[in-house]
Amino acid sequence: MPSPPEATPASSLQVIAMHGWAGDGLGWDLLRQALAAPDWHWQCGERGYGGRTPERPQWAPGGRRLLIGHSMGPHLLPPSLLAQAEAVVLLASFARFLPPGREGRRLQTALAGMAAQLAEGPDESDTARRAQRMLQAFLEKAASPDPPELLPHGPASQPVGPEGRRRLRDDLERLAACADLPPGFPEDVPVLIVEAGADRIVGPEARALLRQRLPHAEVLSFEGAGHCLLQAPLPRELRRWITGTLGP
Repeated sequence: MPSPPEATPASSLQVIAMHGWAGDGLGWDLLRQALAAPDWHWQCGERGYGGRTPERPQWAPGGRRLLIGHSMGPHLLPPSLLAQAEAVVLLASFARFLPPGREGRRLQTALAGMAAQLAEGPDESDTARRAQRMLQAFLEKAASPDPPELLPHGPASQPVGPEGRRRLRDDLERLAACADLPPGFPEDVPVLIVEAGADRIVGPEARALLRQRLPHAEVLSFEGAGHCLLQAPLPRELRRWITGTLGP
């Protein structure tokens, strides 16, 4: 069990950021630096797909509470933590990942193929490199139309070990089962949905389902951006919304 975080001043802003599938907590560094403010206190969740130790963040007493989740990130957090958020930013995220009909069946087949690339094999070295190649291919698609060289180092930067593969497989199953907002999601707080118009991971059907599920959310769309939102003017727009919603 992690130690409870220290209390923060009532005027401060707590930010908990959770990465999605195949990411890690270090992937928030650039956004955190761009949004840096002396009274913003960041914690980044960590699933442990690569060499980093899994870490589950906790809200501290005091301060406003903002949750930022990318893609599957909100679905990887405990309901009790989600329920305490006072505002939520959903970056290229979803409620139901597999839409009904043909598109959902296509994505289900793709997920099964990815799981097969994460399966255990007789040679650990070959298995670890096979998993790494699969993650690299996935992240190249997630970065598109931006070059994958813009992605930060993460779990795909090295061969993927047994524990990382297990967690990735488990979360692929969880991804396929995502049929609604994650348990504990605070539907009565301000929500900003950030859509990537050129997203090749979360398709138009899933994006539409999320808008329908959260009809009172503010929606911000970057038409030419990919799933990773690498070159979108995200910091400026997030700061505008956060300070307008929770105060400077």
